[in-house]
Amino acid sequence: MRSRLLNGSRAMVIASAHGLAPFIDRLALRSVLSPGEQDALLALPFDAITIGARRNVTRLGEISSHASFVATGLVGRFGQTASGQRQLTGIHLSGDMADLLSVVRPTGVGALLALTETTILRVPHRALRAAAAQFPAIAEAFWRHCAVDTATLMQWLLNIGRGDAVGRLGHLMCEMAMRFGGEREYRLQFDLPLTQEQLADATGITPVHVNRSLRRLRELKLMTICRKRVDIHDWDGLVSLSGFDPDYLALDIGNRPKVRLLSA
Repeated sequence: MRSRLLNGSRAMVIASAHGLAPFIDRLALRSVLSPGEQDALLALPFDAITIGARRNVTRLGEISSHASFVATGLVGRFGQTASGQRQLTGIHLSGDMADLLSVVRPTGVGALLALTETTILRVPHRALRAAAAQFPAIAEAFWRHCAVDTATLMQWLLNIGRGDAVGRLGHLMCEMAMRFGGEREYRLQFDLPLTQEQLADATGITPVHVNRSLRRLRELKLMTICRKRVDIHDWDGLVSLSGFDPDYLALDIGNRPKVRLLSA
């Protein structure tokens, strides 16, 4: 394990101490891994770096030799037009391996951007391939992880293509509530330090429409955002308005407990 400090943040040192244990927790939501398989994942080498907000984690068309595990912070996956306009196609939270698919396709069709100051653990592709080759259950867990990323992308496409501005934002907040709650529970309060411009890039609307839509959600007494903190006042109402269904998160694999409220 090597650690490299890019901007003086101590978060990187803390993340290094925890290693990849949160990644195992994320895989365990949908896959059963034996103690030996978990030990193999914990033994994976990585290089820890801290990246400032609005800085690239990986660039468009970059050939990567590692996968990026988000230890702290938020990372956005995005595409970009020839004129430079960006569209976020996914948001990765702490515990996500943001580009596991790069193990089999090192040249990404998208790119990764640190939306906040972010600590990344860069895990070599060769080590991930070796673990998958030695343990079929790990390979299957990786496969499921990538499948959920694909399903989430499809849901985002549907949301942007068919949802109105208010519903798009509501849907995004429902997804974030589930994911910040560990995906088997949901949080009614959570920090989401994104700008209105970033929310616009995630929902395919303008920052002006983001402002109007957030005001409408507040008027409907469904949710509010104040100082980057989301407060959902009516979960059922927000779910109904946005048409949110968590099935695309693939929590029906294995024994899935009933989704419940997780206190802040």
